[in-house]
Amino acid sequence: MPASNVDPGYQGYAMVPESGDWVDWGRDMGGTRYVPYDEITPQNVGDLEVAWTFRTGGAGPNQATPLQVGNTLYVCTRDNRIFALNAETGEELWNFDPVLTNLANGGGCRGVSYFQASEGEELCAARVITSTRDARLVAVDARTGERCPGFGTDGEVDLRVGMGPDEAGFQYNTSPAKVVNGMIVVGAAIFDGQSVDEPSGVIRAYDAVDGSFRWAWDMGRPGINTEPAEGEMYTPGTPNVWSVMSADPELGMVYLPIGNATPDYFGGHRTPEMEEYSSSVVALNVADGSVAWHFQTLHHDIWDYDVASQPVLIDFPSADGPIPALVQPTKRGELFVFNRETGEPLTEIEERPVTQGAVEGDYTAETQPFSVGMPRLGSNHIEESDMWGLTPLDQLICRLQFRQSRYEGTLTPPSDQAYTIFTPGYFGGSNWGSVSYDPERNILIGTSVDVPNRMRLIPTDSPEAARFHEVDERGMPIIGPGVGAPQRGTPYVQDGGTWLSPLGVPCTRPPFGNMTAIDMETQEVVWERPIGTARNGGPFGWKLGLDIEMGMPLNGGSLVTGSGLVFFAGSQDGYFRALSTETGEELWRIDMPTGATATPMSYIGAESGDQFIALTAGGTFQTTERGDYIIAYRLPR
Repeated sequence: MPASNVDPGYQGYAMVPESGDWVDWGRDMGGTRYVPYDEITPQNVGDLEVAWTFRTGGAGPNQATPLQVGNTLYVCTRDNRIFALNAETGEELWNFDPVLTNLANGGGCRGVSYFQASEGEELCAARVITSTRDARLVAVDARTGERCPGFGTDGEVDLRVGMGPDEAGFQYNTSPAKVVNGMIVVGAAIFDGQSVDEPSGVIRAYDAVDGSFRWAWDMGRPGINTEPAEGEMYTPGTPNVWSVMSADPELGMVYLPIGNATPDYFGGHRTPEMEEYSSSVVALNVADGSVAWHFQTLHHDIWDYDVASQPVLIDFPSADGPIPALVQPTKRGELFVFNRETGEPLTEIEERPVTQGAVEGDYTAETQPFSVGMPRLGSNHIEESDMWGLTPLDQLICRLQFRQSRYEGTLTPPSDQAYTIFTPGYFGGSNWGSVSYDPERNILIGTSVDVPNRMRLIPTDSPEAARFHEVDERGMPIIGPGVGAPQRGTPYVQDGGTWLSPLGVPCTRPPFGNMTAIDMETQEVVWERPIGTARNGGPFGWKLGLDIEMGMPLNGGSLVTGSGLVFFAGSQDGYFRALSTETGEELWRIDMPTGATATPMSYIGAESGDQFIALTAGGTFQTTERGDYIIAYRLPR
């Protein structure tokens, strides 16, 4: 490793809270999802049992990871209600309902943020902050759940300011804002694939005490960090940050996983600024929102490979000592590693020629970046021999579809002449669950979804495209993302999504996803295994109850502990699992009342001193079960 990257005074990763609490979505500002606790071990994890269960009463699915401060857990529901629970017993301490309006999406809430504004017990000395599905930033007192009257207007900030007209409510928030150095940094999601002029992907910062505007990074207005003048708005249609950010408060940087410019599958209209930052990891200076460095993981993205995973901050092991690093997983399954201060790659990246041939009015980049110095998560190539089915008939249909489709390896461009197969699909590789990191063993844990997409572009003025333009009384599309999209303002609509057989199962052979452990010192795979059984899967969405390990991950991230355990719940089968960090052996599983796509967390009870593992069993978008459970597990007392 280059010695020039090593600061002789660097003492290692210093962003873990001194209290030991879980105060950020990934526990620490860098999202390692690691706890040093060792009460629950590989030897006794099989004895884990339910300590308490709390039901929020809200609709599922829910993806939230609770925060823990002292003896209190803070967790949100899909409708952005915040619950404060006693961490030892699960007893409700208070709840707050922001009362959502103008919803146009099926998103949820991945978590809330916490800020200690001052010492003492005055109102809002400590506060919980939520960014809502109807685009507001709301702050409440951490002890009582009362609104913070000095924050914004009546405890909230309107995130639609400067965004222009959005009657349909295409702008919304699902991931927690990042609180760093006294500021709240927030992005937004949009309702994918609708138009070239959807709400802006601007990143904004607000004062964490009074909610006042501090700066904006609007890539369409380079060098300008103010709010738009009256009658103007932030640049529409720019790439957004819908996933979870990371931050290094000592360096004064916040790290953004940047999405793709809308719509996803046609880019002939994109501006130079969109082309520069789309599908990138970007480091901003927290003080003013200026760009410190950035790296584009995919040039001219026309595959919906937006950067969905939280950047994870680690100490990269080298012969010269630890290097402050950032690991960026991608939907393509690539793992890019950078010096997080300078953006210099710490492992080899190679620009390789890729398949050419875009539709009329668009183009493809001649080369794309591949992280050849790191193993990848999942597969990015298939053959006809990989076609699979539950019966010979649906396997035959999948083989025919493969032959009739355009597929020239990974990054085959979309076509208007035939369906195109994308490997991996837009679920990943790695998605918002990102990766976790054990700093004692230098092992990184990632999950992948290995299910291709099959889609095509249809000229927007053709009779076949008419159904993609149908809307309901609110102006919402009848056909939503995942099935197709109108892509208004481009010459094409998009048809297709996840590639499934007529029986509703993937056309490619299992496993449909894996968990992978990588030694960051050697950059080699330690182990890899399928994760998830077919128990809750089957043709036409039936649950066949087959407890066969086929690799069925959905999303959500993993938790790693100092004792050498990996906890993971984001599989379709509804099991919560513990595996050995060193070998991948499954050591414990428990049946949950419903599926989960949330990331688990762990804490030490302030009164008992016991180690707890907590999880939101919030259901999944693939099932109809109501998911409103918060469950905590511990060893028998």
